[in-house]
Amino acid sequence: MQRLETLQKDLLDESLWENPAKAQGLLKEKSAVESSLQLFHSIEKKYEDLHVLLELSEEEGGEVFLKDAETGIDALISGIGEVELKSILSQDEDKNDAIMTIHPGAGGTESQDWAQMLMRMYIRWAERKGFKVAIVDLQPGEEAGIKSVTLTVSGTYAHGYLKGEAGVHRLVRISPFDANKRRHTSFAAVLVYPEISEDIEVDIKEDDLKIDTFRASGAGGQHVNKTSSAIRLTHIPSGIIISCQNERSQHKNKSTALKILKARLYTIKKKEQEEKLEGFIGEKKDIAWGSQIRSYTLQPYQLVKDHRTGYETGNVNAVLDGAIDNFIKEYLLMKKTGVK
Repeated sequence: MQRLETLQKDLLDESLWENPAKAQGLLKEKSAVESSLQLFHSIEKKYEDLHVLLELSEEEGGEVFLKDAETGIDALISGIGEVELKSILSQDEDKNDAIMTIHPGAGGTESQDWAQMLMRMYIRWAERKGFKVAIVDLQPGEEAGIKSVTLTVSGTYAHGYLKGEAGVHRLVRISPFDANKRRHTSFAAVLVYPEISEDIEVDIKEDDLKIDTFRASGAGGQHVNKTSSAIRLTHIPSGIIISCQNERSQHKNKSTALKILKARLYTIKKKEQEEKLEGFIGEKKDIAWGSQIRSYTLQPYQLVKDHRTGYETGNVNAVLDGAIDNFIKEYLLMKKTGVK
């Protein structure tokens, strides 16, 4: 409460708005503090309601309100788990929005379809969290699936939650593209970057950029497809290429592409400082056997298993529909304690 009062006072200072980047940072911090307080108040309310239900259940012989009490206990446990997770997310970038890219491995249509399944899984998860998702750039496959996609996930702690999803994901299933109904193994790589606030300096020289424009190929209406509004940035020193075509305005697409480039360069800089990359975008390995962080098996049995934590579930359909909170929690707890 004390920190919230300080932030509210700072935001009332008229001179603050002469520095938009600082003001934006304070607003984001205020939102994070309010979100945390709201979560605590919600848990407190759940506890009080549960206490009343248990008292009523005792008065009525233990049956009438028992089901409601059990539901209340589940809600309370879920709320406490949410607080526990946020207490783990202590790095500066954890509160930031996330930038996610998904690339299929070798295997053509099969792997491209798997990459699209992963994209849907993360979009569904984000929607359930109340986060806003934007598809910045999407390259569709020739027959099905996607060749690549870049998403932005906006919401408090988006990067903190998603950073553990970085790595290679493996799918085993009977291929819907195989007339002989044989079992196939597919791979896709997920990279996750924190979106960087405007007040963090990342030196990007105009001379180091090659800028190409092209017509957007995806959805967006006739206007998008008739004009060269899409942008492709090539950062010559690093070789990083960023494409953006989700906006109607070329200027907005360039701004978004520069923001993503800034996040990637910042992540590389952090890696150099800390001599590791895993904490921010995951260890970059070959998209193939032996490098996967998680396996999704649909046939001959159903199982999703995280190879880092050992956590697994047989409810594959729920996971592919976005129910990945337990995987996220187990990973974050493991990183905090160092114990599987």
